Amino acid sequence: MSTLNKAEATLGKIQYHVRVKPGDVGKYILLPGDPARADRVAKYLDNPELIAHNREYRTFSGTYKGVKVSVTSTGIGCPSASIAVEELANVGAEVFIRIGSSAALQPQIALGDLLIASGSMKNEGTSRFYVPDCFPAVPDLEFTNVLVNAAQSLKNELDFAFHVGICASDDSFYGENQEWIEKLAKLGVMNVEMESSAIFTVAHVRRLKAASICAVSGNLITGEVVYETENTRLVDSWDKEIKVVLESIYHYETAHQS
Repeated sequence: MSTLNKAEATLGKIQYHVRVKPGDVGKYILLPGDPARADRVAKYLDNPELIAHNREYRTFSGTYKGVKVSVTSTGIGCPSASIAVEELANVGAEVFIRIGSSAALQPQIALGDLLIASGSMKNEGTSRFYVPDCFPAVPDLEFTNVLVNAAQSLKNELDFAFHVGICASDDSFYGENQEWIEKLAKLGVMNVEMESSAIFTVAHVRRLKAASICAVSGNLITGEVVYETENTRLVDSWDKEIKVVLESIYHYETAHQS
């Protein structure tokens, strides 16, 4: 008796969690956590169509400057994010870009800045199902460079600062005590979030491409946080990171067509 290979059993079919099938999504996928931010991305697409909404996974597809682009929310944390990447890859997606919110860990980073990950510290359990603990979690270098170039070209027009560095992907939002935060900061970690390392790892194992850009929701070192009122600088930065990613997709696709 052979054991079941879940990926092979569902390849090319409607997917169990995200509920999409081949042809529903484009090669490029934006991955926010919050389902409501999938709607925010859809505003920037031509002819956006709601494809599916099941559990935390809300998917739209449309086009940007003629390129088919999709967005799927992943919910919170690495387990659900890894499921999204696996199932979207099963129906043809190839490039995954996390667009998220994140807490800064260095004093010079301000609320509303954008952060592009050059790697992720794997403080989570999901990646251990794919690779050894010593295996690095890194984004695709080529697409990340396109992200950096797009951010550089848009920063004055859209009025934002951005930083590039190593993030930490943690499993516990409330388990990050003061000692832990200070340890990460002393290591030079730029920010902490909850999904990037698994997205990078799954994409690498599946021979796909992944990248990550986050807007700063607060700074855990300076104490600049907004918990009880609307975080307007964060909300504005969500739109800015979406614009950076969409321009990156357009330039990447154009370069690979020539």
